[in-house]
Amino acid sequence: MSLITLGLSGALGFDAAAAIYVDGELVAAVEEERMIRRKHARDSMPLESAMYCIRSAGIKPRDVNTVAISYAPISIFSPARWHYAKRYWYAPDRAFDAIFNGNRRYRRYIHEVKGLLDKLMIPWDKVKLVPVQHQLAHASNAYHMSGYTDKTAILTIDMRGEYASMFLGYGENGRIHKIKEFYDPDSLALLYGAISDYLGFDLLDGDAKVMGMATYGDPDKYDLSNLARFEGGKFAIDTHLVGTVGLRRFKDRSRGHSFGKDLITQLGPRRAGDLIQDPYVHYAASIQKIYEETAVALVTHYLGDILKESGRLVFAGTGALNVKLNQRLATLPMVKKLYVPPAPGDAGTAIGAASYALSQQNVEVLGNKNPFLGPRFTTDRCIRACERCRDRPLFEVLENAPAKAAELLGKGQLVGWFQGRMEFGARSLGHRSILGNPSTSGMVESINQKIKFREHWRSFSPSIIDTLAEEVLQVKYPGHYMSRTYDVSEKWKKLLPAVVYQDGTSRAHVVTKKANPRYYELLKEFEKISGYGIVLNTSLNRPGEAMICSPEDALNLFFGSDLEYLIMQDVLVTKRPDV
Repeated sequence: MSLITLGLSGALGFDAAAAIYVDGELVAAVEEERMIRRKHARDSMPLESAMYCIRSAGIKPRDVNTVAISYAPISIFSPARWHYAKRYWYAPDRAFDAIFNGNRRYRRYIHEVKGLLDKLMIPWDKVKLVPVQHQLAHASNAYHMSGYTDKTAILTIDMRGEYASMFLGYGENGRIHKIKEFYDPDSLALLYGAISDYLGFDLLDGDAKVMGMATYGDPDKYDLSNLARFEGGKFAIDTHLVGTVGLRRFKDRSRGHSFGKDLITQLGPRRAGDLIQDPYVHYAASIQKIYEETAVALVTHYLGDILKESGRLVFAGTGALNVKLNQRLATLPMVKKLYVPPAPGDAGTAIGAASYALSQQNVEVLGNKNPFLGPRFTTDRCIRACERCRDRPLFEVLENAPAKAAELLGKGQLVGWFQGRMEFGARSLGHRSILGNPSTSGMVESINQKIKFREHWRSFSPSIIDTLAEEVLQVKYPGHYMSRTYDVSEKWKKLLPAVVYQDGTSRAHVVTKKANPRYYELLKEFEKISGYGIVLNTSLNRPGEAMICSPEDALNLFFGSDLEYLIMQDVLVTKRPDV
């Protein structure tokens, strides 16, 4: 009988997801937001995603042996709760709650898990529940997905879990060992998030904008070093300025922010105008520099000996979505290999919780470098969706979809590209993408005008065929998940400015035939037309919307935007002249 392990995430109220392992093999994973069409799936349990995973594994709900969750109770004897109480002494309600009722949120979550399993018809009294501490779930997602078995340094940087915010340790022979943890409020990700909030962005989605904004600023123009300190292995943020609660917190129109009133006194009013005006653009550059330098100092201090021995580093947590930091870590002399999983954020803890539970049972967890773990739809299914669509699309079945897509791109058209199993993680990797010709004049403006409505200064990302990657990115072994930036060669900076940041780097996606044969074929066809196998690639969705999952979702986007061509599997969809 197979060992079936269902992993769940979403304990903190957002980014719910489910993943399922059959024995030690990951067979499916999907974010709840993609299924229910609500970004981050706020305050939702992963019901639809868990149902999909069970169907995808070809099992019945009663076949599930283990349910692993990425949230766990924390003992009163742990330093975590006492650290939290000490650091939040100025908010006595929080401090006392941590000491005397420190697992209140866990108990509430378990009640929600029971309700979820009841809806899934998984018997609570016959399944084994394995609570996994949040940062351990992040660590396991990075380590076990990497496939590394020899000693490997592990780093997580996260906003917060139960109490821990950062984890430094190592993995060896399938087991994870802790070296050091840091606890809320002392969190690098919380520090960055608080400044993102101050700069006028949402806490969940603003970090990427601040990172892009930072490339336009001077990190040394304003000194923000008093926001946090790292000395002698100890890291702490200044809770008068960031990570602030209670009466210290800055409030505007009855809404509390994650920074203090003292930060306004020091830096001036919260940004409300142009994104790249002085001083705010320089604040963004400064916080990015502090973020990178502090992370490097933590890695060097706690993981330096392991990295000198093995050269392997894996990294997860919401902080691992910062592709500029990932480039900085990858280029450290002691780092020979850096692995960031396709979903390093909280959704990925569904995978991490399940893989950690398996490792604790001495089950070999197989590394999985395939991010295509979500639903797939056949050509016939896409045709039926077109036939039923009230907007009456024109459609035809293509003999060679990659060649047709390349032809349209060569003519300067935008193409929606909907293929195979949906990606797991925040990046579009050639299965749910909007594609463009990166050398076409005004391509960025065209995408923004027709679909994405992003800030004019934000660059898009390229997908690059592997045979050209080293020439463009100047690195022999680039990654495949858009998880870091690369220094683009001078020749390609001039040729393809639409996919290069202001500082000359690019968050590139390298495509191999083995990982994505159909997308690879498209790039080969485009290479015949343009002379290079590079396309502009952005996610198939509109602003504030989760990435597209089904053919119906794709058609809704198609008719709700000015996109003119959509290829779903082998079906080319266009609009009637009167639409």
